[in-house]
Amino acid sequence: MTGAGGGFTALQTGPLDALLAPIYWFLSLWSEFMFWVAAGTGLELLQYQFMHRAILVGLCIGVMAPLVGTFLVHRQLALIGDALAHTAFAGVAVGLFLNAVLELGVSPYLTAVVVSVLAALAIELISEATDAYNDVSMAIVLSTGFALGTTLISVNAGGLAVGINQYLFGNLSTVSAENAAILLVLFLVIVATVAITRNQLLYVTFDETAAEVSGIPVDWYNRVLVMLTALVVVGAMQIMGVILVAAMLVVPVAAATQISRSFSESLLVSVVLAELAVILGIGVSYYGGATAGGVIVLVAVAIYVTAVVAGKLQTALGEERHAEVDSIGTAETDGGGAD
Repeated sequence: MTGAGGGFTALQTGPLDALLAPIYWFLSLWSEFMFWVAAGTGLELLQYQFMHRAILVGLCIGVMAPLVGTFLVHRQLALIGDALAHTAFAGVAVGLFLNAVLELGVSPYLTAVVVSVLAALAIELISEATDAYNDVSMAIVLSTGFALGTTLISVNAGGLAVGINQYLFGNLSTVSAENAAILLVLFLVIVATVAITRNQLLYVTFDETAAEVSGIPVDWYNRVLVMLTALVVVGAMQIMGVILVAAMLVVPVAAATQISRSFSESLLVSVVLAELAVILGIGVSYYGGATAGGVIVLVAVAIYVTAVVAGKLQTALGEERHAEVDSIGTAETDGGGAD
């Protein structure tokens, strides 16, 4: 147990590690807690530190993805996650390329954050400057990002082709302490930003024109939303991979809208469903030897189908009860008229 904390302390050697020292300390406490749970439950997957980090990252994704995705789905911007995932792929390629050619030793996730945020801003700026629809600007940025990534890989295929696979498909065993720490920082930034700007984002989401008339800087909050999306995409990429990362922004939210009656309720339910998908997906993928990202998405889709069925049943029961009330009221009226 003590070795867990010592392992994290040994990592704190560079400038970035010094800045992340409090996060590493938290990771060591989390690992100690997971070892304690493993001792009490006998669960094999909790006996390894890489699984401790993967579970923590998954739990964070289960919160921050629906937190941002709820706004995206209600604004009909579900595909922006896919566009930014492809630019995150380009960001990873940039990091790997710099490390292979210039030996900078920079984390590919940090370069993915920078490139994804720039791409998110580019989507908004293209829409504003050209009056193009959002799907046009997203298609342009998606194509550019993927083209850049594939070009960098082809230029130095020997050094990048192998390392890129974990970013394309995700991998539980490759969630390092540094990457987990970066994810936790992104998590705190996303949650804090949404908490501070929630009312403005909500206003812009449901009535952009009225929000602009009331003095809210709509363009600025649109940029905030797409930048938050970029951060979520990069964070979730560790487990989900570039190919499937957009699913966590959309599928749990889509499921929640089937059984929720308000925006706040939809937000809460989507987080619960996302956490359920992550926990079940990680467990099944570990014991089944499958890719975590794919299993998590399949579980999320199964939850979505269940929510759709539950929503339809709820609506049918509501209509049936309403019909019964109407028939009773009609009968009483007819009876009163006869008297």
